[in-house]
Amino acid sequence: MSFLQVFRLATAVCATGLLAGSVSERALASDPVLQEEESDVVRLAPVTPHRVLVHDEAGQHAKDGRVYVVDADAGKLLGMVQAAYNANVVQDPAGKAFYVAETVWSRGNRGDRLDLLPAYDPQTLTITSDEVLPGRALVTPKKNDLSISNDGKHVYVFSMVPTSAVHVVDTVSHKVTQTVDIPGCALTYPWGNAGFTSICADGGLANVSLDGTRATVTHTAPFFDPEKDPVFEHSPTRRPDGKTWFISYSGLVYPTALSADTKIETNWSLQEAAGMKRAPAAESPFVVTWRPGGWHLSALHYASGHLFVLMHQGTYWTHKQAGTEIWELDVKTHKLLHRIPLQHPSTMVAVTQDASPLMFTTDRSGTFYIWDATSGKLLRQMPHLGEDLYFALAPGE
Repeated sequence: MSFLQVFRLATAVCATGLLAGSVSERALASDPVLQEEESDVVRLAPVTPHRVLVHDEAGQHAKDGRVYVVDADAGKLLGMVQAAYNANVVQDPAGKAFYVAETVWSRGNRGDRLDLLPAYDPQTLTITSDEVLPGRALVTPKKNDLSISNDGKHVYVFSMVPTSAVHVVDTVSHKVTQTVDIPGCALTYPWGNAGFTSICADGGLANVSLDGTRATVTHTAPFFDPEKDPVFEHSPTRRPDGKTWFISYSGLVYPTALSADTKIETNWSLQEAAGMKRAPAAESPFVVTWRPGGWHLSALHYASGHLFVLMHQGTYWTHKQAGTEIWELDVKTHKLLHRIPLQHPSTMVAVTQDASPLMFTTDRSGTFYIWDATSGKLLRQMPHLGEDLYFALAPGE
């Protein structure tokens, strides 16, 4: 190749490079300037009577439990928060906050244990306080493991670390103000602004009255036989006045006015309310009849005094069997009002507390069913909302 040819080739290469450079510069100059992403927090509408919290235990991987926020009028999931390892949730009666009692370990499934009581803003679902608890009972979620006073100023946390006790948390200071020992007793059924009752192993009740940092405990005589016909711990309480309807395995209902001086009224039978014979208890365990059963098997609509109970046909020890019907009963007249058949058996029933109440059930697939509690008509469903829907909480409960 001659010198002239080499010179022409070099010139062509340089010209191509300059052209490419100018094109690249023009391309870069025309590219949009990327803006820095800014995160935000969606604010939910204020709490309504039909905005409910649904607890999902996620039993196959309980450290991933959660609480769903559901618009039951639309059948829409609005959000969710974590509820780790046999957690419990309770809602402020006025809807100002909700609280989750949960447990975590420093190394996932081991290490240092930490029991927590975060408080959540119901519109942003952000944590507003994160109280460390002295302990809590690690048992399958039950509403009465965690409860709240009628004015929302005290949260009661049942604990078994190291013995049966209740931690009283002030929701203003977010501090544990006292721990009340309740030996031989368990759970919390709140009444009024400064009191709760626990069920005891002898078939009686322990009543705790709070006065500042002092607690006074009284006991009732036994009213049920825990060996022959125990009561369900999931029996409903009307928080404002403490009236509770303890339901036994055989179907007896014990109306009880909780207070420092608890009064237990004469029991009545669910089966007799339906025109049937009273069901036998442990003395005849193989008799098949209609019986209460499930997990959170009952709910009370405060204003009407209507009690909703999951019922199934079975023998005495089928108290955890899912209900195939819901019986709606009047707690004043002891009469059966409706029998609502369930196409999908449920272990949970709940109702809202407004003048047009909704009712909720679930099934083995985790579908959330929404009913008109007055007519017993199924309105809508949320397929596979979760894995293990243990209970639902409505404002005002």
